[in-house]
Amino acid sequence: MKAGWRLVPLEGVASFFNGLWTGKKGPFTTAKVIRNTNFRPHGVLSFDDIAEIEVEERQLEKRQLQFGDIVIEKSGGGPKQAVGRVVAFELADDGYSFSNFTSAIRVNDPSQLHYRFLLHALNWWYVSGVTEKIQSNSTGIRNLDFGAYKALPIPLPPLDEQKRIVAFLDEAFEGLSRARANTEANLADARELFNQMRSSFFSQPSPTWATHMLSEVCEKITDGTHQTPKYFESGHVFLSSRNVTSGRIDWENVKFIDDSQHVEMQRRVSPRRGDVLLAKNGTTGVGAIVDRDISFDIYVSLALLRAKAGLLPELLLHFINSAAAKQQFNGRLKGSGVPNLHLKEIREVTISYPKDENEQRDIVARIEEVLEAKTEMEAALQTKLRLIDTLRQSLLQKAFSGELT
Repeated sequence: MKAGWRLVPLEGVASFFNGLWTGKKGPFTTAKVIRNTNFRPHGVLSFDDIAEIEVEERQLEKRQLQFGDIVIEKSGGGPKQAVGRVVAFELADDGYSFSNFTSAIRVNDPSQLHYRFLLHALNWWYVSGVTEKIQSNSTGIRNLDFGAYKALPIPLPPLDEQKRIVAFLDEAFEGLSRARANTEANLADARELFNQMRSSFFSQPSPTWATHMLSEVCEKITDGTHQTPKYFESGHVFLSSRNVTSGRIDWENVKFIDDSQHVEMQRRVSPRRGDVLLAKNGTTGVGAIVDRDISFDIYVSLALLRAKAGLLPELLLHFINSAAAKQQFNGRLKGSGVPNLHLKEIREVTISYPKDENEQRDIVARIEEVLEAKTEMEAALQTKLRLIDTLRQSLLQKAFSGELT
């Protein structure tokens, strides 16, 4: 511990307030409620989707945010996401509150603790994995152990040094945020340019091309089992739509079924190398090609398309993933809840392609050449994003160990 610093438990320097419930006893008033979805990386609060709900006036009085309050995510989070994200509320009090999946933390004595120093300290706990170690998901929802959280020690330097650290981190993080935004924009541009290029091959067919419905150029268009299988630790590979959402088959995060289920499912459809698998439930309109010789089975969320002779499977795949196909898929989506493509609608989608297989091979080669370049660019940009996050963590580590000079 650096000279002049001391360690104090969080509950010794801050107060905690539970989130807001709608309530049933009037009188009521309108509150602008901050939820988990408004949290952005590294303490940034988004006001793009603030919910306005009717709440009891007495509840809002107890849970109305003040400038400098910190809102923490105490419940929720995805299966791989720790709770504990924090954001600072830096607006004048105007009827803002926070949901029951969050809590508010308020500095007891601003003359002893700067709220943004506390914000960075709590964010450091999150990004360094401290909060991940004091959470549970016994009910399927991740919950922060608030008792353990309140007892965590805050390194507390003198107020002037806190302000110096806050100024340094705020300036550094603003620069890193700009770098991240630019990198993410470049990543989006690379993907968009590739999508435009791929789509251009299918949007301007020549007179030597043929145009047919998919049902006419595929010898098989079907889907997987409609029964939810029983899963095992090992056995036969079983794929669903979540295994193709990247445009390639994810063979790592698969489920397994036993022999009896496998035999029964193979009677319906037996996928093979060169078949195109299309996600038709949830994340729809994304295809991937079977790129290995393996006996496996598929769920109803996947459609299988097997091209007839005269149409290269690789060209069918690139068409499936093109804007020309997606436009047709989107116009055929069924259901008011989870998006769903029916086999009938998939069969009616039309594809234009060269009759000459050599021309087909040329198109595939040109698309895949650009795809390889895009993949390399994505990898480089993703590496840059990871380096930005690593630098953030390094700065926080140095700040709260007294190493910033």
